[in-house]
Amino acid sequence: MRILPRSAFARTVALIACLLLINQVISYVMVGLYVVKPSMQQISSVVARQVQGVLLLDEWLTNSRLNSAEKRDLAIKYSNAAGIKVFNQAEALQQGLAQTVSYNFLSAQMSQLLDADSEVRISQGAYYQVWIRTDNMPDYWLRMDLDSFDEARFSPLLFYLILIGVLSVLGGMVFTNWQNRPLKALQAAALQIGKGEFPEQLPERGSTEVIAVTRAFNQMSKGVQQLEQDRALLMAGVSHDLRTPLTRIRLATEMMPPNEDYLAEGIINDIDDMNAIIDQFIDYVRIDSSSDNDTENLNYLIEDVVGHVPESWQSDIAVDYGDIPQACVRAISIKRVLVNLLENAERYGQGKIHIISGYNRAAKRVWFTVADNGPGIAAADIERLVQPFTQGDRARASRGSGLGLAIVKRIVERHQGRISFGRSAYLGGLEVRVELPTSSATNAV
Repeated sequence: MRILPRSAFARTVALIACLLLINQVISYVMVGLYVVKPSMQQISSVVARQVQGVLLLDEWLTNSRLNSAEKRDLAIKYSNAAGIKVFNQAEALQQGLAQTVSYNFLSAQMSQLLDADSEVRISQGAYYQVWIRTDNMPDYWLRMDLDSFDEARFSPLLFYLILIGVLSVLGGMVFTNWQNRPLKALQAAALQIGKGEFPEQLPERGSTEVIAVTRAFNQMSKGVQQLEQDRALLMAGVSHDLRTPLTRIRLATEMMPPNEDYLAEGIINDIDDMNAIIDQFIDYVRIDSSSDNDTENLNYLIEDVVGHVPESWQSDIAVDYGDIPQACVRAISIKRVLVNLLENAERYGQGKIHIISGYNRAAKRVWFTVADNGPGIAAADIERLVQPFTQGDRARASRGSGLGLAIVKRIVERHQGRISFGRSAYLGGLEVRVELPTSSATNAV
């Protein structure tokens, strides 16, 4: 299980969030130590003085010669002026003492200020009420209403800290996304080159490091494109240079005496094989434009290819057409895929070929399979046989250049499709399945 994110964008946002979290925690602690705590200490000091005043008044009234009514009137006037009310235990419970919360921090402060064990409780309602009991007056509770001591004074602090954090993270996300746009464009262009397409030169923008990477990528893309063009030109020149002497050899062969017809026929067959190999070379290196794409129905392409197979083929071809939509493909390239697969099935099968077409509605892909009743291909050999100039053991002595399946794989991948190999459940031989997307945005060969 990975804890750290993978992408640079997620890592940058996570870094910003962690730094802001640390900053917010430190800010909250600093505000608590240097703002909230001193305020609470001041409030405790003021309350302690008022309590001391009540204690002194109680001591003075005890030793004074005033009558009970005068003492009671003086105590009431002082209590109203100081905002302090005195209750015994029963009266305190009736006034809401049971709903209060004890605060050890304030109790310790009050005990220190009054020089006697004290207990401080606070009730939170429409306004704060502070209840104090001290050993100097063990049978009474003192209650003070702190109208100005409102939690709304402290709630904006937490709100603003959270708001600043959220806005900072969102700003970091926007900034990081803007920074990563050139990298996303670089990724998309690299994927295009991997499919055999060559995008326009990327604009060099962003940080200095990203600009350097983009410039190097543009140079690499230009070099790969030039290399591809040189390879195609080289193969075209080789094919032209080879076909001229082959044509002369064929003409010379046809002028051989009748008693050497068997030799002439063998030479002509070899020339035809060489021409076929040259054609495969050209097909493999050809770079077709996606502008030639058209909306086609695979069933029509299959029918056209099957209807034009050579009369010399010995295999019995059966086709099951499914109900499929049209796809944006290059018809000539898909026909080349079908021809190559049918040639392999004819060459390595044992007289039966089965073609099926269909549509995967969930994946929005059309597909077709070509199966034969031959020995098939071992799963361990599939990856090797789709590489250029690679042949199976049975094909080493036969004609061909080993490019048939490589051409098929190249064309299918250029159509953003998938190709898979397996064993046919119907015929028992090799079954090749080709899937192509139906989207009109397909960048095909």
